[in-house]
Amino acid sequence: MKPIWIVDDDKSIRWVLEKALTRENIACKLFASAREALQALEEEAPQVLVSDIRMPGASGLELLQAIKEKHPGLPVIIMTAYSDLESAVAAFQGGAFEYLPKPFDVENAIELIRRAIEESMRETAAEETVEESPEILGAAASMQEVFRAIGRLSQSHATVLINGESGSGKELVARALHRHSPRAAKAFIAINTAAIPKDLLESELFGHERGAFTGAQTMRRGRFEQAEAGTLFLDEIGDMPAELQTRLLRVLSDGQFYRVGGHQPVKANVRVIAATHQDLEKRVRDGLFREDLFHRLNVIRLRLPSLRERREDIPLLAKHFMTTSARELGVDPKRISEAALKYLSALDWPGNVRQLENTCHWLTVMAPAQTIEVADLPQDLRAAKSESGASGGGTLDADWVKSLEQEVTRRLATGESAIGDDLTRQFETALIKNALKHTGGRRIEAAQLLGMGRNTITRKIADLKIEGDDKS
Repeated sequence: MKPIWIVDDDKSIRWVLEKALTRENIACKLFASAREALQALEEEAPQVLVSDIRMPGASGLELLQAIKEKHPGLPVIIMTAYSDLESAVAAFQGGAFEYLPKPFDVENAIELIRRAIEESMRETAAEETVEESPEILGAAASMQEVFRAIGRLSQSHATVLINGESGSGKELVARALHRHSPRAAKAFIAINTAAIPKDLLESELFGHERGAFTGAQTMRRGRFEQAEAGTLFLDEIGDMPAELQTRLLRVLSDGQFYRVGGHQPVKANVRVIAATHQDLEKRVRDGLFREDLFHRLNVIRLRLPSLRERREDIPLLAKHFMTTSARELGVDPKRISEAALKYLSALDWPGNVRQLENTCHWLTVMAPAQTIEVADLPQDLRAAKSESGASGGGTLDADWVKSLEQEVTRRLATGESAIGDDLTRQFETALIKNALKHTGGRRIEAAQLLGMGRNTITRKIADLKIEGDDKS
């Protein structure tokens, strides 16, 4: 690992950070000015740069700008006095990883530097494996099945029916099927049959002749003609009106259709890919969808899993969407902390991938910090988790409380005293041990997760005689 660079005109600050980093076996280099650091940057680069914001000569913001031009992925921590909050905002806008307010707690500073080192390692690994983003992301086994199906269909012209909840990516799969098919050089035309009024849908699909109805002043080609020799994607096919189901069946059966108001058949050389979030078999049983059309569409069927069925993909997707949102807005991408990623992964996402993408776009615009924590997430997501925990996790909570009540009852029946003290010690021991295990022994992070102060958790660890590595 490359050394950490400390840039500050205050010798005492440099000394304190050097001693603390040395104690943690982290190499560092010290610079008394931004000019010195810029000169060194011509030959090498640090793992992480920690710089004061106000120094004689070039400022920390100027140093930040120079670093970002040469090494955009390098984490920069800006040290600033409380009176410099406006400068801190400018630091974030310039791409700073985080800012460290003065006077600072040395342990907090080291913890922040550790986080920056981890981020730097991830950035380095990402740079070493830079490649074009895949058209569909997913490492879950259920998504691998979808990818395999797309591969098997790569030389096929067969009709495909895609089942999946709203927002799960049905159109992305349809586009991938088209791109990997013999028709890839021709048009891909998509239409949401549920979004177009019934009276207009027929004309949208099949076109119309001049004078076919009031306002039809010219002949218009419909989506079938626009997709000639290519692919037509019919989204939300389950909502198609009955009379249009009949016309679609005729196209699929005969390979030709009539424009609205037309008398000459038009040949249709089109591959149809249909999609729905509904249970088409049930709609057939209920008389809402033609059975013969269902069988025509159901030649090859793909089921797209919901996001809650592939939770392991949520961190991957979230990071991807944060990057793409930042690129679209022309800003530096924000980072999502591990705690926030775990929180997002536990949500049910009724809107699936589309909802996650919209959330990431919101975070890119609205989250105040460059590193997003759970508290930065939209209020509706935090409320949804609370409601989910209150309903979905109710049994677990009830069992836990019931077990505690039974233990209290048992101890009272045996005449024990000081029950509260003993149970409280056991409870706090379990809390702190598991929090430390979760954070890899980092006390400050564990204290934050438990809602304790750093001094409080240190005192309790000593009082409760909790053993483990001290990674405060």
